[in-house]
Amino acid sequence: MKNLNKQIALFKGKGIRRIIYKKEWWFSVVDVVAALTDSPTPRKYWGKIKQREFIDPQLSPIWGQLKLESSDGKTYKTDCANTEGLFRIIQSIPSPKAEPFKRWLAKTGYERIQEIDNPELGSKRAKLLYKLKGYPDSWIEKRLQGIAVRNALTDEWDKRGADNQQSYEILTAEISKATFELTPSDYKKLKGLKKENLRDHMNSMELILTMLSEQTTKEIHKDKNSKGLPKLKDDARAGGQIAGSTRKQIERKLGRTVISKKNFLSDVNKKQLK
Repeated sequence: MKNLNKQIALFKGKGIRRIIYKKEWWFSVVDVVAALTDSPTPRKYWGKIKQREFIDPQLSPIWGQLKLESSDGKTYKTDCANTEGLFRIIQSIPSPKAEPFKRWLAKTGYERIQEIDNPELGSKRAKLLYKLKGYPDSWIEKRLQGIAVRNALTDEWDKRGADNQQSYEILTAEISKATFELTPSDYKKLKGLKKENLRDHMNSMELILTMLSEQTTKEIHKDKNSKGLPKLKDDARAGGQIAGSTRKQIERKLGRTVISKKNFLSDVNKKQLK
């Protein structure tokens, strides 16, 4: 499941790319250096550390190169280390953030290994995080159901030849346009969002329609045994159209749109998430 195996973790607001390799987290060393040093050139900083501290050819490498997505959306081989390797590398970085980073690293690595053995822990942790942010329980249940539906859909895309982020975005846009008459980027603009997760700022009805569109799309894929991006796009559009038709029927009954400009960032919207 590609979307679960790659993820960006946050340490004090700094993004650190990571990937599951050999059943454990491996972290981008350059990202760790950037988080600990605030260096404008973390790649050069890491290069100097390698030359100074780890030049002995008799030593086994404590890092390896794994493919991670870069800021340009492409994947490149990147120096990565597991938790143990990063602990050794951190010893060579003079930084007041080193100790809190070690605690963060130990907790982050351990939690993910637990979740591999018991996926329910990941769901419980996500529920707790949403509660801490102030979301009501009824909304949280829908959001977690939506995450499960989304993961099942991207797994289906992986198996059917759309196994990268760009393909996900293309197919998601098709579903969204047919369901809401808005692309995800247009939807975020409507809600006044920038980098925030769109679905974390949807109301209950928007979440339900999103789930309907994605579950329907997955079922169409399976029934038609579709493969390749062009056919998957046709299915995505069809799945979205079914949800879009449902949306329009609801709106006719209510006499108003169910698409909301509100988001969870506003105090008013807290009362709207039911």
